[in-house]
Amino acid sequence: MAATDIARQVGEGCRTVPLAGHVGFDSLPDQLVNKSVSQGFCFNILCVGETGLGKSTLMDTLFNTKFEGEPATHTQPGVQLRSNTYDLQESNVGLKLTIVSTVGFGDQINKEDSYKPIVEFIDAQFEAYLQEELKIRRVLHTYHDSRIHACLYFIAPTGHSLKSLDLVTMKKLDSKVNIIPIIAKSDAISKSELTKFKIKITSELVSNGVQIYQFPTDDESVSEINGTMNAHLPFAVIGSTEELKIGNKMMKARQYPWGTVQVENEAHCDFVKLREMLIRVNMEDLREQTHTRHYELYRRCKLEEMGFKDTDPDSKPFSLQETYEAKRNEFLGELQKKEEEMRQMFVQRVKEKEAELKEAEKELHEKFDRLKKLHQDEKKKLEDKKKSLDDEVNAFKQRKTAAELLQSQGSQAGGSQTLKRDKEKKNYPFLILD
Repeated sequence: MAATDIARQVGEGCRTVPLAGHVGFDSLPDQLVNKSVSQGFCFNILCVGETGLGKSTLMDTLFNTKFEGEPATHTQPGVQLRSNTYDLQESNVGLKLTIVSTVGFGDQINKEDSYKPIVEFIDAQFEAYLQEELKIRRVLHTYHDSRIHACLYFIAPTGHSLKSLDLVTMKKLDSKVNIIPIIAKSDAISKSELTKFKIKITSELVSNGVQIYQFPTDDESVSEINGTMNAHLPFAVIGSTEELKIGNKMMKARQYPWGTVQVENEAHCDFVKLREMLIRVNMEDLREQTHTRHYELYRRCKLEEMGFKDTDPDSKPFSLQETYEAKRNEFLGELQKKEEEMRQMFVQRVKEKEAELKEAEKELHEKFDRLKKLHQDEKKKLEDKKKSLDDEVNAFKQRKTAAELLQSQGSQAGGSQTLKRDKEKKNYPFLILD
């Protein structure tokens, strides 16, 4: 019998029975609280918005502290995400807070791909958690969960409408993170303009199908306040770490030549509403929504891409083991197919290489024969030329010998005539003419 069938039978056969006395499992909530407090909590906030909208100041104001960080400039070549983690302590509760800021968002001339680094960062945190879940030896109780629980999207107080960049970015993020839109530096526009601006933003979000985070109303203890606060979205906020003396109290405020804006005065801005909803009432729901909705969606899509599924083609339950075996067999089949293709490709390349070598060998032989014939022709020409030169030398030597012979004969003939004249002179001196 399959494990799913056994579980179904156990669920169907469950009965409610009365207790005769106190057992003690009613202390489970207290045990859970004590364990959670001892382990501490983590909360990760993503602040998206253009440079100069007061993201860092609002974070300092929300958590009533001063976070260390370098101010961003408007000269970034692209969007960069900067993550900083802080350990906070309030009473006996510890909170590991991670603040991720989008440095350079909206500062480029071409803003078409400004949302991509943000989406990639969120997916990378989901992927890291999924890889930890899939390990054989998991340590999820000590694993630092870096998944984004809340995205505070800062909207510039233009008083007109949302920018195209804002709509595109929120549309890309709404299925991956809990988006809470806020109007930054809301003291820059009047009350009437702010009311119209909120209505305009809400209308544009609805018409473009952007799903923002709605505070839950299914819990009776917070349904009333959450229902009221949903009507105030987007929150118009002001941030300030400067404290001024107003009356007899020191309060966070911003001093202007025309007056003072109190951060925690609900008549001036929605900062208190944001703090109540984000930290004091719905922080755990944001963490739960991140895990049960956004992460589960990413996990399901990722496992489906890997070939895992819950049911077979006949809509029957499909166990993980069966999925693994099917995927393994499919992988081995593909591997064998690729191996055969590679083997055939290797044989084909060997044949092609052999043909190339034979062709090259044939060309070398032909070239050798040509060179050999050329060498023989040149050798024959040289021999013929040598023979001709030898004949010329022999003829020259013969001519030289003949010339020398003639010269010697001529010299002998000339000597005999001289002797004859000398003899005649001696015998006939009177024949000498004056």
